[in-house]
Amino acid sequence: MRKTKFAPGEYYHIYNRGNNKQDIFLDTRDWVRFLFITLYFQSSITMHNISQSVTHYIKHSVFNVTQETTEEIITKQFVGLVAFSLMPNHFHILIQEIKTSGLSQYMQRIQNSYTKYFNTKYKKTGHLLQGPFQAVHIKSNNQLLHLSAYIHRNAREIPYWKGKEGGFPWSSYQDYIMTNRWSKLLENKVIMDQFINPNDYKKFTDKSSTKILKKEYLFEE
Repeated sequence: MRKTKFAPGEYYHIYNRGNNKQDIFLDTRDWVRFLFITLYFQSSITMHNISQSVTHYIKHSVFNVTQETTEEIITKQFVGLVAFSLMPNHFHILIQEIKTSGLSQYMQRIQNSYTKYFNTKYKKTGHLLQGPFQAVHIKSNNQLLHLSAYIHRNAREIPYWKGKEGGFPWSSYQDYIMTNRWSKLLENKVIMDQFINPNDYKKFTDKSSTKILKKEYLFEE
């Protein structure tokens, strides 16, 4: 039985990692595939030709999803994506439930879809992820702000990206401090409206302490 109960209008920190801490992204297509489903599985609309969209993104840094389809997803969202970070063996997502049971539907779609893809591609069987996803209810605005900073600082765990998190391609940080690549598929206004400008948010993120964030705000209740 899950301790955290989900309710429309509330925000949650969602995270999971590879079974036995194994890497879950082994090449560029894997990263792009998970990025795609994180963005486009926010409604019940079935997405076809995902592999084609992945190939298009690798070549052009944009998914070839029509504006009409994107707008339909936005209109029918059962969750709202606020921030994310994909790491070699785990992921973090900050999300709002919009419709009852929406968050559970979203995560079931993401995890089932990616596990099936990964196991087929690499001829694996069994569980890719370390059990059910973990969820923490965000209970205050302060917690919400600090969680977004923690998620966006995650790239610092990778030596190459330390100090260069703004360019890390697998998180939403660049969508906060530069241009939002995903329009309303990434609802970052709940965070960004509380800062003077993107540089103000960057300063807030840079000053945040990962150790304190983990202790005070981020994991299981």
